[in-house]
Amino acid sequence: MIGSLKHWRIGAPTIVVLLSVLGSAAPAAIARTLEATDTAHLYKVSVSGSNLIEAGKTTGTIPGRMRAIVNIGATISGTFTISVHGVGTITGHGTATPHGSGRYESFKGSLVVTGGTGRYAHARGQTGLYGTFDRESKAYALVIQTTGTLSY
Repeated sequence: MIGSLKHWRIGAPTIVVLLSVLGSAAPAAIARTLEATDTAHLYKVSVSGSNLIEAGKTTGTIPGRMRAIVNIGATISGTFTISVHGVGTITGHGTATPHGSGRYESFKGSLVVTGGTGRYAHARGQTGLYGTFDRESKAYALVIQTTGTLSY
């Protein structure tokens, strides 16, 4: 019988080659999921055309520093990068609809995480986006709150 095990002869060099091929195959990455709630307090760094460049501290599940490019108009839209000290970055974009008038204007929308670096290189997620904008402050202060699921 050609198919029987007693007719198969595998020498030591073949076993070494098989083990090295099997051992070098990287295991599939296991995605992590995190329920996150965070708050960012941002202040104007500069203005570029109709965009505000804002930066500040984030606190909550993923503490760090955020830098955002924000356009405030009939809708609020922007891109962001969160730097998590010594771990990596998280990047994405968001849109929101402003409500109210006066000095403080609230907004509600959604934020999409599209990637990152380091631990968060494969980050993906979508969260709710809420906050306030100080229309009269020279610092153009934004307080942003997010809550949702992040996979990385």
